[in-house]
Amino acid sequence: MPRFRVRLLAALPALLLGAALPLAAQAQAAWPTKPVRIVVTFPPGGAPDTLARVLAEKWGGLGQPITVDNKPGAGGNIGADIVAKAPGDGHTLVIGTVGTHAINPALYSKMPYDHLKDFTPITFLASTPNLLVVNKTVPANTVKELIDLAKKQPLSFASAGSGTSIHLSGELFNTLAGVKMQHIPYKGRAQAIPDLLGGRVEMMFDNMPSSLPLVKSGELKAIAVTSAKRSPAAPNIPTIAESGLPAFEATSWFALLGSPGIPRDVQMRINAETLKVLAMPDVKEKLAGLGLDINTGTPEALTTLMQAETVKWAKVVKESGAKAD
Repeated sequence: MPRFRVRLLAALPALLLGAALPLAAQAQAAWPTKPVRIVVTFPPGGAPDTLARVLAEKWGGLGQPITVDNKPGAGGNIGADIVAKAPGDGHTLVIGTVGTHAINPALYSKMPYDHLKDFTPITFLASTPNLLVVNKTVPANTVKELIDLAKKQPLSFASAGSGTSIHLSGELFNTLAGVKMQHIPYKGRAQAIPDLLGGRVEMMFDNMPSSLPLVKSGELKAIAVTSAKRSPAAPNIPTIAESGLPAFEATSWFALLGSPGIPRDVQMRINAETLKVLAMPDVKEKLAGLGLDINTGTPEALTTLMQAETVKWAKVVKESGAKAD
């Protein structure tokens, strides 16, 4: 059985802190000068949507309307493509994800955009582990029990769409555990969760901000987190690695990008305004409570990270045999 080590964001602090130019000195452009549209590539309710709405709320004092536009579909490709083809004036932005800007190029035979060339990087935003959750009726409470169950009977796992880290976490689990759980892709988390709660699918490797409230309310059972270490937001939930699959590690991440061709001064102004929001105590407290780990930096650091993540996920996709459904 092949062994994978999906080390997401292991070098993140060095990457994000590596650029030396002071951001504030570059952020002198007039922005925004008209309404700003933040495209979210998934339906409302997930981590990308949460981040977009935090920015929209805090940017409300900049003098222009800020709207969040949810455009789900094709693992995030539909929404991302809208931004890739928008005017390069800094007023059309997207919450990029590990799916739209690292995984999908390897998973889809044809992409509508170049995930590196067709966007203006602004800044990394945050990362979060995925949370392996199961329907309350599933007779398993640990990773070992779940693997044993999967070897005895057919099981399925939901995702917010092909190409998401939620999808690839399940494929990685299949490979390392030696099981064949069926992937059931949905158009977004909002469509997947009702089927998970209703027992039509048994489990999901969901972003922690989305599923943790359902675990706390007793609507879902938490089996493990997908990160290498336990999450401060849920320290009592073990990792998959410590639960019997030591090579398992996967993390979701989110970044802010704009349409191509945004002038440098506008790019840095948006970067500076984003960093201001993410440094606010109330924002830090809110996102930490949801299991989101804030990591900001320069546009150049984000580009370096996306390049590295593209290489890593291409290997996982190839070795797991994952395909866009």
